[in-house]
Amino acid sequence: MDVFLDYCRKDVDISKDAASELLLAKHMDFIERYVKNKESYESITTEYLRMSGIYWCLQAMDIMGKLDKMDVNEIIIYVKQCQQPNGGFAPAEHHDAHLLHTLSAVQIMVMLGKLDEIDTNAVACYVTSLQNEDGSFGGDEYNEIDTRFSFCALATLHLIRKLENSVNVEKAIDFILHCYNFDGGFGTRPGSESHAGQVYCCLGSLAIADCLEMIDVQRTARWLAERQCRSGGLNGRPEKLPDVCYSWWVLASLKILGRLHWIDNKSMIKFVLACQDSDGGFADRPGDVADPFHTVFGLAGLSLLGAYSNLLATVDPVFCMGKNCLGDLSIS
Repeated sequence: MDVFLDYCRKDVDISKDAASELLLAKHMDFIERYVKNKESYESITTEYLRMSGIYWCLQAMDIMGKLDKMDVNEIIIYVKQCQQPNGGFAPAEHHDAHLLHTLSAVQIMVMLGKLDEIDTNAVACYVTSLQNEDGSFGGDEYNEIDTRFSFCALATLHLIRKLENSVNVEKAIDFILHCYNFDGGFGTRPGSESHAGQVYCCLGSLAIADCLEMIDVQRTARWLAERQCRSGGLNGRPEKLPDVCYSWWVLASLKILGRLHWIDNKSMIKFVLACQDSDGGFADRPGDVADPFHTVFGLAGLSLLGAYSNLLATVDPVFCMGKNCLGDLSIS
């Protein structure tokens, strides 16, 4: 009955017994256990997104200041094995290359200071080959079009310092602007419904290209601020339940726009902390099962809000990477 009521209200109740402090040591243990348990059913069945999974785990540990707990050499070997002949990266060996995992691979190597150990010229050629005439990007050779892939392309090229003289940035931005909706949000393609994940990708792309002035900042920030529910959590679009991952997509977008103060910090932090599992990790909502995806974005959201600044590293809102790792690559 409680689940049904939550669905009808499009919000969740936070129990009085929910965690109200950051369980930092538990989260470190959670990530370490997850990484080491390579033969688990979950690990095997999620092989198709393993490269991104490695990035989530690494970034979570970096935010917590424990990157040294990860087996860096093993990770570098894995990433290099996943670079395909076309220059892109697959999520795992014997899979096809995709822009999503290419960005994750590049983020990993930048984070570890090992970008020189992959063929970045081949990466640039791969990304360039996926741009369409209208400026959009296909995610892979099968050419599914989505503004997520526009961000992946521009972010990847920026991180390997090859954005200039590669893709047509002007056309890429023109396509993104065609995905801008009357409500201030962005969709996957022109005419698609606004979604917070797409807003983040499009704002990130505009920030990389230094084109944020081309949108109505107030209107977009208002749409983002309206994603906050009474529980303090954020949803991805109207009439949906809050989810910890939007602690990143929405907050990072507001940070990019300079409107992070439009969110009620206190209730937002309370919601994120309530989504912690007592054994470590963050879930999408209180009481659900924790996973690395929600863990990294829960931690990143807390970092953006300035919560536990003595414990959590500062995260760049465009790339979801530590500013200490990015150095002069940070553009925010």
